[in-house]
Parts: sequence; C-alpha cells; structure tokens
Amino acid sequence: MSDDILIGTLIEDSWLTIEQVATECAVQPQWLIVRLDAGLFTHAECAAGGWRLSATALRRARRMRALERDFDAVPELAALVADMQEELDALRARLTCYET
Repeated sequence: MSDDILIGTLIEDSWLTIEQVATECAVQPQWLIVRLDAGLFTHAECAAGGWRLSATALRRARRMRALERDFDAVPELAALVADMQEELDALRARLTCYET
C-alpha cells in the first residue's frame, strides 16, 4: 500500500495564460493569438493587457489544434466543428441526467 499523496489543482475555475495553453496544446502562442483575434474562442477575455483563457478554452484549443493538424482544416472550420462537439457534449450530459 502506498502512502503517497497526490496534489493537484482544479483548473475548472482558474484562468490560464496564452503561454500555458500554448504549452498544453504544443503550439506557439501566436497560433492562439491569431484565433483569439478572429473571435474563435468565447471562453477568453483580454484583461490587464493580456489574454486569459478558461479551462473550457483549453479543451477547445486542443480540439481545434487536432482538427487542423489531422484534417488540415482551416481555423474557422476547426472552430465550427469544435462548436458542434461542445454542443454534443452538453446534450450527452443532459441526457445522462435524465437517465439517472
């Protein structure tokens, strides 16, 4: 039996910097800035001269990056598909609530 204690941070209510999200998505910060300037992230805000992104934006960035990389999708198409995936996730969550 292990007595190790795992320590982590719940990031759902935390804000992340562009650099943190870029690192998690294995992209350059400029990749995010271009998409932020185009309005492709709704869970982000510009505060104190810099962007802050939510955990939801991190999930979205990961999805968009995968779509762009795997399917050679343009950013707008990747954002549209990410919108549909997020909607499906929300509908599945609601369905799960009704099933229990």
